[in-house]
Amino acid sequence: MTKETKRKISAAIRYALLILVGFIMVYPLFWMVGATFKTNSEIFTTAWFWPKKPVTDGYANAFVDYGGKINLIKSMLNTYKIVVPKVLFTVVSATITAYGFGRFEFKGKGILFSLMISTLFLPQVVLNAPQYIMFNKWGWTNSYLPLVIPSLFAGDTYFLFMLIQFLRGVPKELEEAAKIDGCSSIKTLWHVIVPMLKPSLVSVALFQFMWTSNDFMGPLIYVSDMPKYTNSIYLRMSMDGDVGFQWNRILAMSLISIIPSLIVFFCAQDAFIDGIAAGGVKG
Repeated sequence: MTKETKRKISAAIRYALLILVGFIMVYPLFWMVGATFKTNSEIFTTAWFWPKKPVTDGYANAFVDYGGKINLIKSMLNTYKIVVPKVLFTVVSATITAYGFGRFEFKGKGILFSLMISTLFLPQVVLNAPQYIMFNKWGWTNSYLPLVIPSLFAGDTYFLFMLIQFLRGVPKELEEAAKIDGCSSIKTLWHVIVPMLKPSLVSVALFQFMWTSNDFMGPLIYVSDMPKYTNSIYLRMSMDGDVGFQWNRILAMSLISIIPSLIVFFCAQDAFIDGIAAGGVKG
């Protein structure tokens, strides 16, 4: 057997294994799509994704109002009232803060950076009670302010750490050249640093988009009026019932809910992969 034949066989085996693993990973999504066309009895009697007798009542009932106050579309719009500003605020605040830590020297920088990193190890559940008391005194409860405003102040330490690590790989000579040309720190950040950070910024935006879209605990704590419920709470609320519920309806609503996230991810996947790869080797 020649080396070329061995190489082809080895490549064929690798691709076969990758396809098999990929199918196993994606199969739950295929099953979910098929289950939206199944009845409750069929959902619990077979693991095959293809429905024997397709039904469409799951999608027909997915848009029915819950209590006449909220429906799937309204809950999704409520979700993106939080997601869109939070993503924008996070990208802006995290970029500015990371630039400050990564490129400037100031008194107490080491201590502040250590404190910032230490918050990565602090569980959010520990902060829920004091944060609720604080926001309640400010009159922010039953609104989206407690979920959005903290992102204005770079409250997500993970994103700061990611951007700082990426920033360390950007040559300082570029900023020195910009300074010689008369650029201020703000202009240097906007015209030099931000274009270099683009892949990492896309990663930050996508992570924040997905995490905020799936957030259940935050809206549950701070939002009490049903018309303001986000999609995650609405889906959980739709599963409550005294005599059971239609699983195909729940799965149809879940599938519709993740479509915007899938579209956003596939549109930005190249920059996202570049940002994750670059962030993993810098520092």
